[in-house]
Amino acid sequence: MAKEMIVERAVTINKNSSDVFQYLKICRNQEYFSVWNMKDPNKKTHCEGIDGTVGFFYSWDSKEKSVGAGSQTIAQIVEGESITFNLVFERPMKNTGTSTFTITSLAAAQTKVSWAFRGPTKFPMSLFTGLIQKMLGKDIAMSLDNLKKNFEG
Repeated sequence: MAKEMIVERAVTINKNSSDVFQYLKICRNQEYFSVWNMKDPNKKTHCEGIDGTVGFFYSWDSKEKSVGAGSQTIAQIVEGESITFNLVFERPMKNTGTSTFTITSLAAAQTKVSWAFRGPTKFPMSLFTGLIQKMLGKDIAMSLDNLKKNFEG
């Protein structure tokens, strides 16, 4: 059984890559496209540091089971190319992982955004990796569609 789960989806946005990158590196902008953030507008959040810079810390706590509680920290920014977050999930299940946005310019006003999630899988949860990947992939794809709509209207 795989010791790591990897899920990645992508979308093409009709906007220049610089604008898309600048938007994505601001962690709080996930409130406007991430299906998990949008499920509970009343969740408690806490931030530390300067959003859009390495070390920025964002945590959430929700009574909504599918949102749960956890945190993300901006771990790495490669200007114009990628943003990587370290994730810590407290509820509904304890786990860790990384999430990375990769931004690729396809044309002057066309950008590919890939969103990848990587996380360890341990027995017995590893038995459900395929199902979890399918559910997580669906949520990532919906979030990327929301991102596209935000840019294209």
